[in-house]
Amino acid sequence: MDRDIQFIGQSEAFLDAVDRTSRAAPMRRPVLVIGERGTGKELVAERLHRLSKRWDEPLVTMNCAALPETLIEAELFGHEQGAFTGATRARAGRFEEADKGTLFLDELATLSMGAQERLLRAVEYGEVARIGSSRPIRVDVRIVAATNEDLPRLAEQGRFRADLLDRLSFDVITLPPLRVREGDIHVLAEHFGRRMATELHWERWPGFSEAALRALEDYAWPGNVRELRNVVERAVYRWDSWDDPIGHIQFDPFESPWKPVASPAPAAGADAPRSVDLPVRRTSFDSVSDLRGAVDAHERAIVEHHLSRNRYNQRQTAKALGLTYDQLRHCMKKHGLSEKG
Repeated sequence: MDRDIQFIGQSEAFLDAVDRTSRAAPMRRPVLVIGERGTGKELVAERLHRLSKRWDEPLVTMNCAALPETLIEAELFGHEQGAFTGATRARAGRFEEADKGTLFLDELATLSMGAQERLLRAVEYGEVARIGSSRPIRVDVRIVAATNEDLPRLAEQGRFRADLLDRLSFDVITLPPLRVREGDIHVLAEHFGRRMATELHWERWPGFSEAALRALEDYAWPGNVRELRNVVERAVYRWDSWDDPIGHIQFDPFESPWKPVASPAPAAGADAPRSVDLPVRRTSFDSVSDLRGAVDAHERAIVEHHLSRNRYNQRQTAKALGLTYDQLRHCMKKHGLSEKG
């Protein structure tokens, strides 16, 4: 579990999910946790366990996507010595390890149909059998499973067992993405920023500038809270002026003028890459006597072109040029460009 990420938020959508988690925790029934990556599915699983009567028993986690299909069943149910090549000794599975406690199955939708069938029997009868053994073992395990997939749709397509879905969906907790958690971005950014400043031994926390907070609020956050934490911590550790509010946010850590460009895929049936004719530069370099002025004029022309093309929508223009909103604003101010064209 990623214990660096805490349950923090004040939005109605977030608090509703926390409340549903707390209400479901004392139950012995299975719970499905649905949410995009980085929304805190692991934290919900841990809360379900810690607030249950099983809190002092094991909480065993298994990422179903991290193992090859041939090993998933052996990990879940264990195996006897000699059950397959490489099984040099008997080994208990995750179900046996989680006996009397909670088994958290992350990335549930990646389980093979064979593993789903055996999981169904374990959930329905409370029994597991190690691979290579015909003797069933009784286990008392509460299952919490998580995924970012639409399981009912997968069941309709025959890619997930509908009967297993029925057994696991006593209650379903769907976590809201960060972009709909009104007010939580600021709260989380402050929390992660202060924590990073403490780690760097800053004497005080300067906070974020209004422009930086606006950029954080406007971003879509495909990676949700986990991505927000990375973005904020990166902004703090790169900021040199401890007395000034943090004013620069870089959302994409791969953003660079020297980023390698992917080679175009060869056309179907092509035996060898063909040469590409590049446009001939018509500018006479002999006439350039002021390099800085020429570069500035070229930069201004590019920005003017994209502003006009995007009808002076500055956020769209910044995206088209690979700039942040603040970088574009600085460039426009530098060249004295009008906001309204």
